[in-house]
Amino acid sequence: MRTLSAVARSPLPSALLLLLVAVLLRAHDFGNPVIHVDEQYYLLVGDRMLNGALPYVDFWDRKPLGLFLLFEAMRLLPGNGILAYQWTATLFAAATAGLIARSARRLGARPLGAGAAAIAYILWLGFLSGRGGQSPVFYNLFTAAAGLATLRLPGLAERRDLRAIMVQGAAVCLLAGLAVQTKYTPVVEGAFFGLAHCWHLHRAGARLPLLGSAALGWALLGLAPTLAAIAWYHALGPEIFARFWFSNFASVALRRGYPAAKIAGRLAGTAAQLSPFLVCAGLAWRWRPDERRGEYGVAFGWLGAALIGYAMIGAFFDHYALPLLVPLAIVAAPALGRSRAALAGSVLAAAILVAFHWESEPDDRRSAQATAAVMSAHARAGCPYVFAGDSILYHLSGTCVPTAYAFPSTLAYAAEQGATGIDEAAEVRRIMATRPPVVVTMDTPLAPWNRQSLAVMTPLLARDYRLTLVEPRENAHELVYVRRDLTR
Repeated sequence: MRTLSAVARSPLPSALLLLLVAVLLRAHDFGNPVIHVDEQYYLLVGDRMLNGALPYVDFWDRKPLGLFLLFEAMRLLPGNGILAYQWTATLFAAATAGLIARSARRLGARPLGAGAAAIAYILWLGFLSGRGGQSPVFYNLFTAAAGLATLRLPGLAERRDLRAIMVQGAAVCLLAGLAVQTKYTPVVEGAFFGLAHCWHLHRAGARLPLLGSAALGWALLGLAPTLAAIAWYHALGPEIFARFWFSNFASVALRRGYPAAKIAGRLAGTAAQLSPFLVCAGLAWRWRPDERRGEYGVAFGWLGAALIGYAMIGAFFDHYALPLLVPLAIVAAPALGRSRAALAGSVLAAAILVAFHWESEPDDRRSAQATAAVMSAHARAGCPYVFAGDSILYHLSGTCVPTAYAFPSTLAYAAEQGATGIDEAAEVRRIMATRPPVVVTMDTPLAPWNRQSLAVMTPLLARDYRLTLVEPRENAHELVYVRRDLTR
């Protein structure tokens, strides 16, 4: 209990303690190149950017440029980039947890509750596929900093401190803009932070001209990082800009939906894992003190904005809920500090989830290394092709990539069919016409197959390739085929 309370007290010891907690909780994944398919691809793109690759042209994706620049920067650190991004993500997680503890104290949470909420944030990241370097692990730091500042607004408005609100609004909107350049969905949280500053600026006595100019300035600051990316790609020429614009802003509307049963299952699983936060948030709202109603309104408004961002895309993967953890942990903290039953129940839920995830999440790093070794052994014969599986295999093997659509689900799975701006099956046919020396696929897909792409791949594998390696991958197997003329 004293340890939890210490997290929310003096800044330096609490920061060091949270960093230690983050390292201890995440260390078992250090060096694992296949924690999650998303961050594998970010690292691959960041690595190839150092050699001149251009996102959206040489590597197609929907994520903002800022995310790839971040991974490119981490790739400059010693090593092959895997430990570098995982250690950096750990630092971001610990820093975000520290801001959560400070925000919780602004709601009046006791040190025990604020410390428990901060540690819970780090722990629950792992439960929702945030064990490594998912984009929210990084941008949650920006939104947490913006949210901490926004919680000051009721007090600033009461003191009618126009200047402080103006300056703070500029900083908050710029932080939100950085988050948006890491993933686009935080735009909803950023809009809430901006509107909250407008409302409290009005409450502080600002007249309409000042309010309007402040809102415009804040909006421009929030948009500035994205506008910079747009301007840069526009300067590269109309063809490159068209690819950038389609991948970033147009293609997402073309994605196919997932079956209702799968969506319901994802929602149920996420809600179950977040239930301790939800219960504590409800208790905290019920027990909110009158003198903190303004701060509670800001905090729960922020949570509502994060929920809208979570629902925007509609796929409801578990890691899409990672941004919810910041405001949820903050609003849960008062109940965790006040109610021993709430704290004990949350600890019990954490223990159950640790046991479940430890049992259900295998460590497949050895399998990835074995597959990469086969790819590397045949690298002189051409570019291998990962049709379905792990894009990090290109990085581990040091091999060339035969397509700009290197994120495996883009060409292999039905959700992306018709959403990439190309004929996916035709691109698979073009790749296979280059006669890749090695082809990697899965025996059981992680999502429904793109049947047209599969129809191209299946007969070619049977005719021209020999299955040489089968490696376990999550609940399925990665299949490694080598071209027949190379196995004689």
